[in-house]
Amino acid sequence: MVLYAATKNQGKIKEINKIMERAGIICKYFPDMEDVEETGSTFEENAKIKADFFSSKLKDEYVIADDSGLSVDALNGAPGIYSARYSGTHGDDKANNLKVLKEMHGKENRKCRFICAIALSKNGKTVKTFHGELEGEVGYEERGENGFGYDSIFLLPNGKTTAEIKSDEKNKISHRYKALEQLRDYLDTII
Repeated sequence: MVLYAATKNQGKIKEINKIMERAGIICKYFPDMEDVEETGSTFEENAKIKADFFSSKLKDEYVIADDSGLSVDALNGAPGIYSARYSGTHGDDKANNLKVLKEMHGKENRKCRFICAIALSKNGKTVKTFHGELEGEVGYEERGENGFGYDSIFLLPNGKTTAEIKSDEKNKISHRYKALEQLRDYLDTII
């Protein structure tokens, strides 16, 4: 089965394909994807907006869209739905990480979670949504070379950041993995 993913983020496409490959599902992306304004107030609403828009362009094809990010308790859930552009520039991982670290300076409560909402749409209508979370803490500095986004400051209970573990290991515990696992199970029931 082929799915289309409404994202330009090559890190996400790679991660999605790695997780879905054992179910025989191949995820393709839109090469000349236009930007869609994310006007929702939640990850789920934004995922649905993107999936519905792009699935309306592909007749009878399934499209998934993910909206995900970091939610920090001490920052009242920020960066939240603004995770990709938290520093003001969309996709500047380094600047986003540094802004969170600066805002967390001196804060004792460092609890946070990665959140992922995935919408599955067909012919411009949402079929179903899926949700995954990974609990952790905000570190004190960037560490690790793997991953993308906030991985280098997201501390797991074992003391490593998600950028310090191998991608195969991350793909077994991540928020995106948990949401994609639900999607994969759902697709098994309809194909």
